Amino acid sequence: MSGDRPDHDAVVEATEEAAASMRLQRVPINAYTTTEALVIVAPLPAVRASDVQVELDTEVVRFVAALRSAGPREYLVNEWDYGGYERELELPEGFGGGVEAVLANGQLTVRVLRGETDQTIRIEPTER
Repeated sequence: MSGDRPDHDAVVEATEEAAASMRLQRVPINAYTTTEALVIVAPLPAVRASDVQVELDTEVVRFVAALRSAGPREYLVNEWDYGGYERELELPEGFGGGVEAVLANGQLTVRVLRGETDQTIRIEPTER
């Protein structure tokens, strides 16, 4: 058991160093409207719902996901990381009455309800 500890400590240290120096990754999205909401779907591989924060403001919806893990590796190719995701989308007219979010199978679905709000709403998605 004690042999696992140095590896764990190395991963924690590497993750902290990566999080401090990395730029957040811009997440691609698909967005569409329904009669009830603006729906935004985004891939968020390798994060948990507790890593994600969704924020609805009067004109934008934004989500970020913390860096989950950055093991000490020497990559040959490193095009994405396990977290450090971010995306902001300007809201179309008529949307912003509330926000719901679900994270399932590495995919975040955010529903921005029709209506308006005059306050900032922050939520954590539910996990399925």
